[in-house]
Amino acid sequence: MRLILMRHGETDWNAESRLQGQDNSSLSPRGIEQVRRFRAFLKALNPARVVSSDLGRTRQTAELIGHGNCPSDPRLREWDMGSWTGRTKPELIAAHADLYHAWRAGEYTPEGSEPWETFRARVAEGLRHWLAAGQGDLLAVVHGGVIRAALHAFLDIGPSRVIPVTPGTGTILNFKPGAWQTAQLEGYNIGAVVPDLSVAD
Repeated sequence: MRLILMRHGETDWNAESRLQGQDNSSLSPRGIEQVRRFRAFLKALNPARVVSSDLGRTRQTAELIGHGNCPSDPRLREWDMGSWTGRTKPELIAAHADLYHAWRAGEYTPEGSEPWETFRARVAEGLRHWLAAGQGDLLAVVHGGVIRAALHAFLDIGPSRVIPVTPGTGTILNFKPGAWQTAQLEGYNIGAVVPDLSVAD
């Protein structure tokens, strides 16, 4: 069974390299176009079921791919970034480069933020629930951090080893039916020509 993890399209805050966490901003014009272009990949993949995070940018993405009525799950929300929410990547690196890189590796928790292990466990619990809840391939419309957490939970690839996925792309994990602990990686950053390393989560 395939789990197709689609990252929402670029948002206004993504375009500013601003950390969103569980705050929200709308998809940018570029983000809307990214999602529209990804619909051809989804048509070929033809998932049987769809779920999304409950945050606005993923719900907007689900609407644009024709699944606006799909169920949502707060366990699939982005990483809560606490006091770093709304700050930009260049600002954080200039002020706290060591802490920023430790945070990206899941080894530092900003004030009020969700520890990496708590986040990873939340995401894994939510995805395992939906994998077990029905038959056929599952599309989950989620966030960049959620995809990193899934790779850590199901493939044991730590967050420091993962290049951020481009908005509006897909990552595919393949599970043996009923075996939801580990997976094989079938595709990563599908739909992007070049990974966009400048885009924040």
